[in-house]
Amino acid sequence: MKILLALCLSVAVSLPTLAWAADAPSPSAKATNVVNGEVLEVKDVDIYTYLRLKTRDGETWAAVSKAPVRVGAKVTIENPSVMKDFESKVLKKTFPTIVFGTLAGTGGKEFASAHANAPQAATAATAPIKVPKASGANARTVAEVHTKSAELKDKPVVVAGQVVKFNPAIMGKNWVHLRDGSGDAAKETNDILVTTQAQAKVGDVVTVSGVVRTNKDFGAGYTYKVLIEDATLKP
Repeated sequence: MKILLALCLSVAVSLPTLAWAADAPSPSAKATNVVNGEVLEVKDVDIYTYLRLKTRDGETWAAVSKAPVRVGAKVTIENPSVMKDFESKVLKKTFPTIVFGTLAGTGGKEFASAHANAPQAATAATAPIKVPKASGANARTVAEVHTKSAELKDKPVVVAGQVVKFNPAIMGKNWVHLRDGSGDAAKETNDILVTTQAQAKVGDVVTVSGVVRTNKDFGAGYTYKVLIEDATLKP
C-alpha cells in the first residue's frame, strides 16, 4: 500500500511538470537568464546590433545595444527576453522570434526590461520640469491621463510636455516618455509613454495628440497600465 501511494504521489508531481514543459517558452527564454552562442551574422543599425547566433538549441536572432561584434565570436546575452513577430523597419525584416538583452561584458543596460520595456535611450537631466497645460477641450496633464485613465480610455487627448526619453523603431513605432511637471514620481504618475511615428529629441517640448489606452500588453514584458498611442507631435 505504501509503495502504491508513493507511485501515485510521484505521478501527481510529474504530470504538472510535464504540462509546464510542453507549454514552456523557446529555449532562449529559459530560467538560466542567459543565451550563449556563436555569431553567424552581424547587422548594425543606428544604435543597435542584430546578431544571428548558433546556440546549442539551434539558431536564433538577438538584438543588443550597438557593439563591435565579429562573426565567429562567442557571446553571451544576459537578461534575455523573447519577442515574437518583431518587425524591424530599418532592416525591412520580420523576425518570427528574436531575443532582446544585454551583451555580456559591455556594461550596457538591459535592452528591454519589464518596466522600461524598450531600449534605453538618453534621458533628460533631472532639473525640474514645468510645461504649461495644453489648450482645448481634450487637453490634459500627464497626471490627469494617469488618474483619469478609466474615464479617458479609448478617448483622444492633447498633452504638452518635455521629452525625457526617446526610443526609435521599436515594434514599428517610436517610443517617447513625456513629463510636464505634474504627477507623483513615487506613484509613477509623472511620466507618460507615447507611441508615435514622429521623431523627437530628449529635451524637446512638444504637444502630443493621441488616444489613451489602458492595460496594454505588447508581449515580452511590454505592459503598461496607461499610455497614449498613435500620437502626432507638434513643437
